Amino acid sequence: MIELAAGNQTEAALEAHAKLLTDNYRKWTGKELVQLVPGESVRKQLDDSPGIILSHGIETDPVLNYGNQAAMSLWEMDWEQFTSTPSRLTAEPMEREERTRFLAQVTEHGYVSDYTGIRISSTGRRFYIKKATVWNLFDDTGVYRGQAAAFTEYEYI
Repeated sequence: MIELAAGNQTEAALEAHAKLLTDNYRKWTGKELVQLVPGESVRKQLDDSPGIILSHGIETDPVLNYGNQAAMSLWEMDWEQFTSTPSRLTAEPMEREERTRFLAQVTEHGYVSDYTGIRISSTGRRFYIKKATVWNLFDDTGVYRGQAAAFTEYEYI
């Protein structure tokens, strides 16, 4: 597995990470994250998906290490800003304790679907995410690599 470091991802690392996202989603849920076209870049297919897809790493204060175009638009960030943001900052301070409890459930059970919660963009725009699936990421050797989330429904508040 090629490590992802904010701002220093190679195309091969990003493609490997996209495959990690799709493989683990399938493992935990038994479903496909997106309907992949064989022979095409998995990363490009995730990047272009209309659904929001994002992940964070395993740092003590986990940092976002992937967001597709829809995620970056929703959080109003570019790639550099997105992949240098601690994931806890995607939630308002009053929502962070609940987010921490929820992520502990994901860690324990592998994934949780139908999650809802309030998040905040880089400009302070608040939105309510609905029916999100959050799952653990493990590489081919069984090493924990972080967590990912995907959702299609949200509402600005």
